[in-house]
This record gives sequence, structure tokens and C-alpha cells, in this order.
Amino acid sequence: MYKTQRETSEFLKGFMPELELTPEDREVILCAPFTDLDVLSKSLHNSRVQLGAQNVHWEDEGAYTGEISGLMLTEIGVRYVVVGHSERRQYFGETDETVNKRLLAAQRHGLTPILCVGETKQQRDAGETELLISSQLKKDLVDVNQQNLIIAYEPIWAIGTGDTCEALEANRVIGLIRSQLKVADVPIQYGGSVKPNNIDEIMAQPEIDGALVGGASLEPASFARIVNYK
Repeated sequence: MYKTQRETSEFLKGFMPELELTPEDREVILCAPFTDLDVLSKSLHNSRVQLGAQNVHWEDEGAYTGEISGLMLTEIGVRYVVVGHSERRQYFGETDETVNKRLLAAQRHGLTPILCVGETKQQRDAGETELLISSQLKKDLVDVNQQNLIIAYEPIWAIGTGDTCEALEANRVIGLIRSQLKVADVPIQYGGSVKPNNIDEIMAQPEIDGALVGGASLEPASFARIVNYK
């Protein structure tokens, strides 16, 4: 929940020039708050940056005050949407059942969902990481088309804490996630205190296809260094 429309426009002025030398095969997606999506859609038109939202409801319309539908997102050029982020699960009552419904709704409208899965510190300390993530995937992906899907492994204990999951361990868990999918080449990202000073090591791992960036994406030069990992 960052950046007004004015701040978003200022961000783009600093960020977009940094992409001139970015390799063509790298996908860049900005997943912004709802009030910023329209200004981003207009500003990013014909650019290499794709537009994403941070949530989507499972119904096309109805008495769901405070929610947003796939129709509302696609109308303004949104192509991706984050679903099941740990903060939605932790603070707003998101369950695996509602995550599944949102995933199906996103795909119904031609959006590519970015499904977030991951464990808490307590679950990791109890040795439940593998069990929990397997359970999340099994419940979240019921009837979901894995040909139109991105998954983000975000260990909750590493989000905003500065405590990044070791790259080798993130690679191991992402390998576990991949082994449970029907489609082997689903892009799987790592998210959790991704920063300019650790992105190179993270992206050197063979199982990790990308990064879901939080706080470090708020400053143009910081996010550009992550996009332009070496």
C-alpha cells in the first residue's frame, strides 16, 4: 500500500530510463494499488513493462464492497494479478478456498495470476515447510490452468524482516514446488527481502525464474538494479 498517482508518475520518471539496457528476455511487471493502475496503464502503453494488480475478486460484480473484479482490471489493461499474498492471508482472512476461487476468476478473464505460497517462522522451525507448501499447492490449484500461471515462493518469515532465505534453500524449496506441478516450466519466483545486494546470488540458482520484490521496488534505482541483475 504505497504511492499516490503523483508519486507513481515520479517513480516512472526515474525507473523507465534504467531499462534501456535491460536484456529483452526479462519480463518486468509492476503490481500496483488499484488507484495507480489507470495512470500506469496510460504511462506504460507500448513499453516493455507489464501491468499487474494486487488482488481480484471471484465474482464479476455484486455486493462485495471494497473488492475489485477481473472485468474492472482488464478494461484498463491489467494483465497480471497477485493472488494469495501472505499479507492477504494473514490480515484479511484469505484462505486456500478463496485463493482458488480468485485464481480461477483471474484466468477466466485472461489474467495471469501470480500465486503466493510460503511458511511462517513457527512452521519452518517445526519442520513443517514442505508439508504446508504441498498442502497450499494442492488446495489452491484445483482446476487451475497451469499453462497460465506464475508461482511465488515467499517465506513469510523473510518478508520485510531483512532476513532473506538463503539462496540455496530457496532453490531447494522452489524445486520442491516444481516437482508437484503438472507443468514443469511454470515460472517460479522467490520473494522475501529481495534486495540489490542479494539478487545476483538468488538469480544464479537454477530453479529460480524471477523475483517478487516488495520494499526494494519502491525506489527506482533499487528496483532497476534488481531488474538488471548480473
